[in-house]
Amino acid sequence: MVEGLKAAPKYKRVLLKLSGEAFADPQSGFGIDQRIVASIARQIAEAKELGTELGIVVGGGNIIRGLSASAQGAARTTADYMGMLATVINSLAMQDALEKEGVQTRVQTAIWMQEIAEPYIRRRAMRHLEKGRVVIFAGGTGNPYFSTDTSAALRALEIDAEAILKGTRVDGVYDSDPLVNEDANMFDTVDYIEVLNRGLKVMDSTAISLCMDNGLPIIVFNLKAGNIVRLLSGEEVGTLVHSQNGA
Repeated sequence: MVEGLKAAPKYKRVLLKLSGEAFADPQSGFGIDQRIVASIARQIAEAKELGTELGIVVGGGNIIRGLSASAQGAARTTADYMGMLATVINSLAMQDALEKEGVQTRVQTAIWMQEIAEPYIRRRAMRHLEKGRVVIFAGGTGNPYFSTDTSAALRALEIDAEAILKGTRVDGVYDSDPLVNEDANMFDTVDYIEVLNRGLKVMDSTAISLCMDNGLPIIVFNLKAGNIVRLLSGEEVGTLVHSQNGA
C-alpha cells in the first residue's frame, strides 16, 4: 500500500448495537461506568477514522429492563416505556463521551423530547450520517413490546446499513453459554434459521426474522479494545450470522 493512503473500510455504513449492560459497573451490573463508556467511545472514534458511517442503538438493561419490571408487578406497557427512557439516558452518556473524543454526534429518539434530543426522522438521520456524524437512536421503536434488538434491526434497515455489529462480553455466538460451560463451541458463521431453531442467544426472534427477511448480516463480537476497528478493516472477528446462500 502506498504510504499515506489507507484501505477502504469493509463496510460503508453499519449499525452498532450495544447492550445497556456494556455500560454498567462490572461488579454490580447496573448503572453507568463512565470509564467503560469512554473506552467504547474511543473505539468508535478510531472506527470513524476509517471512514465508516456509524449508527448506534444502546439498550437500557443497566438501568431497567421492561420485562423484569413487568415480572415484578409493573404493567407491561408502562415497564417498556420506562425501559425506553433508560435507553435515552445511556444514549446521552454515549453522546457526551463521543463528543469528548471529537466525534460529532446526534441523538435521535423515537419518543418526543425536543429539549434533549432530535425526534427520529429517517431522512435527517441519513443526512447526519452522510456528513460524517454518528447518530445514536434512542427510545427503541417508540412502542411497547419491542426490544432494542428489534429497534436495532429496524433502524439498520431504514438507514441502509450493510451490517449490524453487535458488541458483547463474549467472543461470538456459541452453542451454549461460554460463561457457564467451558466446553462451549463458538461458530465462525451461522445461519439465521439455525439461530432461531436452536434458540441461540444472538438477538431476539423478531430481530433475527427481520434481518433474515431482508438479508441483513449480523456480526456478534467481543467489545474489547480494538475489535471494532479490526472488524471494519476486514479482519475475521466474532461470528457472522447470515443466510445459507451467503447473503
